[in-house]
Amino acid sequence: MSSPSLDRPASDAGGATATTRTGLDLRIRHADTADEERLAAFFENVTLEDLRFRFLSAVQHVGHDQIDAMLRGDDRSETFLAFDPANRLLVGVATLATDDAAETAEVAVSVHRDWKGRGIGWALLSHAAQVARASGILRLQSIESRDNHAAIEVERDLGFTARAYPGDPTLVLVEADLAGDAASGT
Repeated sequence: MSSPSLDRPASDAGGATATTRTGLDLRIRHADTADEERLAAFFENVTLEDLRFRFLSAVQHVGHDQIDAMLRGDDRSETFLAFDPANRLLVGVATLATDDAAETAEVAVSVHRDWKGRGIGWALLSHAAQVARASGILRLQSIESRDNHAAIEVERDLGFTARAYPGDPTLVLVEADLAGDAASGT
């Protein structure tokens, strides 16, 4: 028997729409290999602090190999791009990757430096949770730096709980139970 995969919902064939907590309308679609230059330009507009939070290391530049890994979406990982439909600017990116058992998925979100504070991370996290739940994923996790208070607060707002990350006191494991009521707001 094969494991469930991150199947694209039929309604997502041309992308999905989302409205952030601040009322900003977004167009969210799956990334593909044609988006490499777009992603490279996007990550040049993510703050160094947010790059450190996203990659959990002192990243100065997101290189080809890292972007290629995001774009090689398979049945265990997928990257979503969020655009402001008014100007077609890429304003946020989320990557969702499942474990081998396809029961737990990890999510990582980045937001364009000029678009922070508008609910884009919240909308992308919510979208990723919906895709994961529809794919049969039971738990959604994010590994965060303890210093990333904004992301942890967004995750808590969406029903995630935080606990110490095993073996590293600088990190927090933030998790939502997609099978139960804990993430019903996502």
